[in-house]
Amino acid sequence: MVGSMGRVASCGDNAAMESFFSLLQTNVLDRRSWTTRDQLRIAIVTWIERTYHRKRRQAALGRLTPIEYETFMNTSAAIAA
Repeated sequence: MVGSMGRVASCGDNAAMESFFSLLQTNVLDRRSWTTRDQLRIAIVTWIERTYHRKRRQAALGRLTPIEYETFMNTSAAIAA
């Protein structure tokens, strides 16, 4: 898999996707080989949903991971109630 998102010298545009594809390559694609595309698709989706989204801090959530945000919101709601 080769990821390229823009033209030469536009590193600001490419940085996020290059980082994502690098992590995907290291954590999923280089670990083993798959006999079907469906197996590979399931491995990629599983990695994104179980690992990447749970650990990545998101600006829209105040630089918290989704798990931290859910915990914070549930605690705040319980205190308010």
